[in-house]
Amino acid sequence: MLNVLEDLINLARQRKQNPVDGSYTNKLLNDKNLNKEKIIEEINELIESVDKDSNKIHEAADVFYHLIMYLESNNIKIEDVMSELENRRK
Repeated sequence: MLNVLEDLINLARQRKQNPVDGSYTNKLLNDKNLNKEKIIEEINELIESVDKDSNKIHEAADVFYHLIMYLESNNIKIEDVMSELENRRK
């Protein structure tokens, strides 16, 4: 299960180093305004899908994807986020 998240993180990092023309991932990584708009949009869509009890898994997956791209495009390493979460454990 966590391999999928690791693959997504690796994809983002690879695309930052080796952009692919026409890649949506690269578009997000390079356009901070688009990236910001998409993460807000996807979170709102997830909230709406939960309220309506429909399409929740699809929308949650979109949030994960866009969040990883948002973090990577802003040089926020998931490893640092995980360390912060680890430090919060009681």
